[in-house]
Amino acid sequence: MSDKKILIQHAEALATLDNDSGYVRDGYVLIENGFIKDVGTGTPPDVEVDDVIDASDKLVIPGMINTHHHMYQTLTRAVPDVLDSGLFDWLVKLYPRWAGIDDEAIYLSTQLAMAELMLSGCTTTTDHHYVFPERALQGIDIQVEAAREIGMRFHPTRGSMSLSVKDGGLPPDSVVQDEDTILDESERLIRQYHDSKSGAMTRIALAPCSPFSVTRSLMSETAKLAKTHQVRMHTHLAETHDEDDFCVEVYGMRPTDLLEDVGWMNESVWLAHGIHFNDDEIKRLGQKNLSIAHCPSSNARLGSGLFPLKKLMDAGVNVGLGVDGSASNDASNIILELRQALFLQRVFHGPEAIQVADVLRMATQGSATCLGQNEIGSVEVGKAADLAMFDLNTLEYSGAHDPLGALVLCAPTRVHTLMINGKIVVKQHQLCNIDLKTLVEKHRRKAKELLAMARG
Repeated sequence: MSDKKILIQHAEALATLDNDSGYVRDGYVLIENGFIKDVGTGTPPDVEVDDVIDASDKLVIPGMINTHHHMYQTLTRAVPDVLDSGLFDWLVKLYPRWAGIDDEAIYLSTQLAMAELMLSGCTTTTDHHYVFPERALQGIDIQVEAAREIGMRFHPTRGSMSLSVKDGGLPPDSVVQDEDTILDESERLIRQYHDSKSGAMTRIALAPCSPFSVTRSLMSETAKLAKTHQVRMHTHLAETHDEDDFCVEVYGMRPTDLLEDVGWMNESVWLAHGIHFNDDEIKRLGQKNLSIAHCPSSNARLGSGLFPLKKLMDAGVNVGLGVDGSASNDASNIILELRQALFLQRVFHGPEAIQVADVLRMATQGSATCLGQNEIGSVEVGKAADLAMFDLNTLEYSGAHDPLGALVLCAPTRVHTLMINGKIVVKQHQLCNIDLKTLVEKHRRKAKELLAMARG
C-alpha cells in the first residue's frame, strides 16, 4: 500500500457508474495511503500532494475484477485436438496434459495470466486452481508469491478434485487427492494467507471443482470449514447439459438441488457459469443471495449455452465477470469479456437487453460482490485506490465520441496506467514489476515442454 498522497486530475471521463452515462467529465481523484480520499469534477482541492497524474484525454475507471480463471491453463492454449470440443471431451483430453504441471509451470502461468489481466485494466483476480499432481503440491503458495511479485490483488481459491475416473468421475487418478489432504491443506492456506483487513492484497476461498469431480461429502465438509473461518466458497455449476445428466444419474438430483443438499445455498457462495438453471432454481438462487461469475467467451467457445443474465438479475442474483481459461477462452483479457457479455445478450435479446455501462458495472461492482470485497469495485471515498486509465488518443479509439463506448465497443487496447492500492503497477502501457519479454520466453518454453511430456 502506498503511503503517498496522489492527485489524478483533468480526466477526460471518470467512470463513477452512478448515472445514466456511467461517467462524468473533467474528473479528479485524491488518494491518500492507498485509499480514495476525495472524488469530484472541475477544480480539485488545493492540497499538498506527493504526485500529480494528468489524466487529460484519459478514461479513468475502477480497476476491473476477474471472478473466474484457471491460470495454469495458459500453458495449453489452442491445443490442436480440442479446438472443436465441448466441455467433457475437452476436459478428458486435457487432464493428462495438466497432470504434468510442476512448480515452475504454476509460477510462470500465474504471472503470465496476471500480466495479461493487468494490461487489460484488471486490478483484482481470483484463480480456481484444482490440479495438484505430485510435482506441484504447493500450487497456491506459489501463486501467492507470483502475485506479490507482480503487484496484483489476489483472491485465490483452493480448488480440489476427489472423484477420479475409477470412482465414476472425469479426472485421472494422478490429479485427485483424498478428502483429508484437501481439507487439511485448505485450512493451512486460510491460516497462512487469508487477510480479512480492509485493503488486503490476499484472501483465500475454498473451491471444490465441480459436481463431476468431487464427492458429496467433500462439498459438505468444505462448507463447514468455510463457515468456521468465515471465507467464501466457489465451484462450477450448471455449465452444460452433460453436468445435469451426470448429477441426475449419480446423485438422483439436479446440480442446484445438490448444491442445497450439501449446504452451499448461501450468500458466501459464488458460482462459475450458471447457464442451465430452470426458473424455479433461478428464484431460489436469488432468495439465497448467491453470486455468479459470468464467463461469456468460455461459454461461447465450448458451445455450452447462453447465460440467462436478465432472468438471474431480475431474481436478485448478483453477477460478476470472469475470463475463465485460458484454455476454454484462450485469453486473459477482461475487456474482451465486456464485449462478449454485451454482444451475446444483444444477439439473442436485442439492443435493449443490456447497456454499455452495465457490463462495466458487472466487471467492477458485481465482481467485487462475488468476492465479498466491499472495499473495491468503484471510485468512491473510502474505497481502495484501484484504478485503470485508458488513453483515448489511440488508433483504436480515434473517432469515438463516448469514452465508455470506446472501451467496450472499439478494439481493445492496453491500459495506459494501472494503480493497485495506490501503487502504480502499469505505466505508459508497460508493467512496472516484471520483464514481460523474459516471462513470455520462459512461459512458451514451458508450454512446449508440457505438451511434449504428454505425448511422451
